[in-house]
Amino acid sequence: MFKVINWVVVSRSQLLTDLLETRWPQEFLVKLAKVAPENVETTMNEGSYSLVVIDLSTVDVQRAYQLQKLIEKRYSARVVFLHYPEKIDAKFLISPITAAVFYRNTTLEQIGKSLVSVLRGQTVVPEALLCNTDQELLDGTDNLTIREREVLQALLTGCTNIDIANQLFVSESTIKTHLYRVFKKIGVSSRGQAIAWAQTHLHAVQQ
Repeated sequence: MFKVINWVVVSRSQLLTDLLETRWPQEFLVKLAKVAPENVETTMNEGSYSLVVIDLSTVDVQRAYQLQKLIEKRYSARVVFLHYPEKIDAKFLISPITAAVFYRNTTLEQIGKSLVSVLRGQTVVPEALLCNTDQELLDGTDNLTIREREVLQALLTGCTNIDIANQLFVSESTIKTHLYRVFKKIGVSSRGQAIAWAQTHLHAVQQ
Protein backbone atom coordinates (compact mmCIF):
# COMPACT_ATOMS: atom_id res chain seq x y z
CA MET A 1 0.00 0.00 0.00
CA PHE A 2 1.37 3.35 -1.08
CA LYS A 3 1.74 6.17 1.39
CA VAL A 4 -0.05 9.28 0.14
CA ILE A 5 2.21 12.33 -0.17
CA ASN A 6 0.57 15.68 0.49
CA TRP A 7 1.56 18.91 -1.28
CA VAL A 8 0.17 22.41 -1.01
CA VAL A 9 -0.25 24.61 -4.08
CA VAL A 10 -0.45 28.30 -3.21
CA SER A 11 -2.03 30.23 -6.06
CA ARG A 12 -4.92 32.52 -6.94
CA SER A 13 -5.13 31.01 -10.44
CA GLN A 14 -7.92 28.47 -10.75
CA LEU A 15 -6.66 27.59 -14.23
CA LEU A 16 -3.20 26.68 -12.93
CA THR A 17 -4.45 24.66 -9.97
CA ASP A 18 -6.93 22.78 -12.16
CA LEU A 19 -4.15 22.03 -14.65
CA LEU A 20 -1.83 20.73 -11.92
CA GLU A 21 -4.68 18.65 -10.49
CA THR A 22 -4.95 16.80 -13.82
CA ARG A 23 -1.24 15.94 -13.84
CA TRP A 24 0.58 15.76 -10.52
CA PRO A 25 -1.65 13.38 -8.50
CA GLN A 26 -1.16 10.69 -11.17
CA GLU A 27 2.44 11.63 -12.02
CA PHE A 28 3.78 11.71 -8.46
CA LEU A 29 1.08 9.88 -6.45
CA VAL A 30 0.40 13.00 -4.41
CA LYS A 31 -2.67 14.69 -3.02
CA LEU A 32 -2.87 18.42 -3.69
CA ALA A 33 -4.33 21.02 -1.35
CA LYS A 34 -5.03 24.18 -3.36
CA VAL A 35 -5.10 27.31 -1.21
CA ALA A 36 -4.88 31.08 -1.36
CA PRO A 37 -1.87 32.74 0.36
CA GLU A 38 -3.90 33.86 3.35
CA ASN A 39 -5.02 30.27 4.06
CA VAL A 40 -1.62 28.57 4.03
CA GLU A 41 -1.09 28.53 7.80
CA THR A 42 -4.55 27.05 8.46
CA THR A 43 -4.03 24.36 5.84
CA MET A 44 -0.55 23.46 7.10
CA ASN A 45 -1.91 23.11 10.64
CA GLU A 46 -4.57 20.66 9.46
CA GLY A 47 -2.29 18.09 7.84
CA SER A 48 1.22 16.86 7.12
CA TYR A 49 2.63 18.39 3.95
CA SER A 50 6.09 17.75 2.53
CA LEU A 51 6.10 20.33 -0.25
CA VAL A 52 4.62 23.80 -0.70
CA VAL A 53 4.43 25.07 -4.28
CA ILE A 54 4.09 28.86 -4.53
CA ASP A 55 2.89 30.45 -7.78
CA LEU A 56 4.76 33.77 -8.05
CA SER A 57 2.57 34.90 -10.94
CA THR A 58 -0.30 35.37 -8.49
CA VAL A 59 1.51 35.66 -5.13
CA ASP A 60 3.55 38.79 -4.42
CA VAL A 61 7.24 38.08 -3.76
CA GLN A 62 7.07 39.79 -0.36
CA ARG A 63 4.13 37.58 0.63
CA ALA A 64 5.98 34.54 -0.74
CA TYR A 65 9.00 35.45 1.38
CA GLN A 66 6.82 35.68 4.50
CA LEU A 67 5.20 32.33 3.74
CA GLN A 68 8.55 30.64 3.27
CA LYS A 69 9.84 32.05 6.58
CA LEU A 70 6.68 30.74 8.29
CA ILE A 71 7.17 27.29 6.76
CA GLU A 72 10.86 27.26 7.67
CA LYS A 73 10.07 28.15 11.27
CA ARG A 74 7.05 25.94 11.97
CA TYR A 75 6.80 23.09 9.49
CA SER A 76 9.00 20.36 8.03
CA ALA A 77 8.26 21.12 4.40
CA ARG A 78 10.28 22.36 1.45
CA VAL A 79 9.25 25.13 -0.94
CA VAL A 80 9.03 25.26 -4.74
CA PHE A 81 8.59 28.52 -6.64
CA LEU A 82 6.76 28.55 -9.97
CA HIS A 83 6.89 31.51 -12.40
CA TYR A 84 9.98 32.99 -10.76
CA PRO A 85 10.42 36.56 -12.14
CA GLU A 86 13.47 37.09 -14.31
CA LYS A 87 13.18 40.88 -14.57
CA ILE A 88 13.52 41.62 -10.86
CA ASP A 89 16.11 40.45 -8.38
CA ALA A 90 14.28 38.17 -5.97
CA LYS A 91 17.30 36.19 -4.78
CA PHE A 92 16.28 36.90 -1.19
CA LEU A 93 13.65 34.18 -1.71
CA ILE A 94 16.33 31.49 -1.99
CA SER A 95 16.70 29.79 1.40
CA PRO A 96 17.83 26.43 2.83
CA ILE A 97 14.29 25.03 2.42
CA THR A 98 13.94 26.14 -1.21
CA ALA A 99 13.66 22.86 -3.10
CA ALA A 100 13.24 24.20 -6.64
CA VAL A 101 12.83 27.39 -8.65
CA PHE A 102 11.22 27.51 -12.10
CA TYR A 103 11.12 30.52 -14.41
CA ARG A 104 7.96 31.64 -16.18
CA ASN A 105 8.91 29.96 -19.46
CA THR A 106 9.50 26.53 -17.90
CA THR A 107 7.06 23.94 -19.25
CA LEU A 108 5.07 21.60 -17.04
CA GLU A 109 6.99 18.71 -18.60
CA GLN A 110 10.31 20.24 -17.52
CA ILE A 111 8.92 21.00 -14.06
CA GLY A 112 7.70 17.42 -13.75
CA LYS A 113 11.14 15.98 -14.56
CA SER A 114 12.81 18.28 -12.02
CA LEU A 115 10.28 17.43 -9.30
CA VAL A 116 11.39 13.80 -9.57
CA SER A 117 14.78 15.02 -8.33
CA VAL A 118 13.10 17.06 -5.58
CA LEU A 119 11.30 13.93 -4.39
CA ARG A 120 14.71 12.32 -4.04
CA GLY A 121 15.78 15.11 -1.73
CA GLN A 122 17.73 17.11 -4.30
CA THR A 123 17.57 20.85 -4.91
CA VAL A 124 16.80 22.27 -8.35
CA VAL A 125 17.71 25.96 -8.42
CA PRO A 126 19.16 27.74 -11.50
CA GLU A 127 22.89 28.27 -11.08
CA ALA A 128 22.52 31.97 -11.82
CA LEU A 129 20.47 32.36 -8.63
CA LEU A 130 23.08 30.58 -6.51
CA CYS A 131 26.26 32.17 -7.84
CA ASN A 132 27.63 34.70 -5.38
CA THR A 133 24.20 35.32 -3.87
CA ASP A 134 25.52 35.67 -0.33
CA GLN A 135 28.50 37.73 -1.42
CA GLU A 136 26.32 40.09 -3.46
CA LEU A 137 24.06 40.69 -0.49
CA LEU A 138 27.02 41.34 1.77
CA ASP A 139 28.56 43.68 -0.78
CA GLY A 140 25.30 45.61 -0.93
CA THR A 141 25.28 45.96 2.85
CA ASP A 142 28.90 47.11 2.96
CA ASN A 143 28.18 49.78 0.35
CA LEU A 144 25.31 51.37 2.28
CA THR A 145 26.05 54.74 3.83
CA ILE A 146 25.10 55.50 7.43
CA ARG A 147 22.17 57.62 6.23
CA GLU A 148 20.98 54.87 3.88
CA ARG A 149 21.07 52.41 6.78
CA GLU A 150 18.98 54.83 8.84
CA VAL A 151 16.44 55.09 6.03
CA LEU A 152 16.29 51.30 5.71
CA GLN A 153 15.80 50.94 9.47
CA ALA A 154 12.93 53.43 9.37
CA LEU A 155 11.40 51.52 6.47
CA LEU A 156 11.37 48.39 8.65
CA THR A 157 9.20 50.14 11.24
CA GLY A 158 6.54 50.89 8.64
CA CYS A 159 7.32 54.58 8.20
CA THR A 160 6.19 56.47 5.11
CA ASN A 161 8.62 58.62 3.15
CA ILE A 162 7.26 61.71 4.90
CA ASP A 163 7.69 60.07 8.32
CA ILE A 164 11.29 59.21 7.52
CA ALA A 165 11.94 62.71 6.21
CA ASN A 166 10.61 64.22 9.44
CA GLN A 167 12.71 61.86 11.57
CA LEU A 168 15.90 62.70 9.71
CA PHE A 169 15.08 66.40 9.16
CA VAL A 170 15.36 66.26 5.38
CA SER A 171 12.94 66.64 2.47
CA GLU A 172 10.75 63.83 1.14
CA SER A 173 12.55 64.03 -2.23
CA THR A 174 15.84 63.37 -0.42
CA ILE A 175 14.35 60.22 1.12
CA LYS A 176 13.17 59.08 -2.30
CA THR A 177 16.71 59.53 -3.60
CA HIS A 178 18.12 57.53 -0.69
CA LEU A 179 15.61 54.74 -1.29
CA TYR A 180 16.44 54.63 -4.99
CA ARG A 181 20.12 54.20 -4.16
CA VAL A 182 19.41 51.60 -1.47
CA PHE A 183 17.20 49.56 -3.84
CA LYS A 184 19.94 49.62 -6.46
CA LYS A 185 22.68 48.60 -4.02
CA ILE A 186 20.86 45.67 -2.46
CA GLY A 187 19.27 44.50 -5.71
CA VAL A 188 15.54 45.02 -5.05
CA SER A 189 12.82 46.93 -6.87
CA SER A 190 10.16 47.65 -4.26
CA ARG A 191 9.64 48.66 -0.63
CA GLY A 192 8.34 45.17 0.18
CA GLN A 193 11.46 43.53 -1.20
CA ALA A 194 13.67 46.02 0.65
CA ILE A 195 11.89 45.23 3.93
CA ALA A 196 12.23 41.49 3.32
CA TRP A 197 15.94 41.93 2.54
CA ALA A 198 16.50 44.00 5.69
CA GLN A 199 14.65 41.46 7.83
CA THR A 200 17.07 38.79 6.65
CA HIS A 201 20.21 40.90 6.93
CA LEU A 202 19.22 43.12 9.86
CA HIS A 203 22.40 42.31 11.78
CA ALA A 204 24.42 43.71 8.90
CA VAL A 205 22.29 46.82 8.54
CA GLN A 206 22.47 47.64 12.23
CA GLN A 207 26.25 47.86 12.39
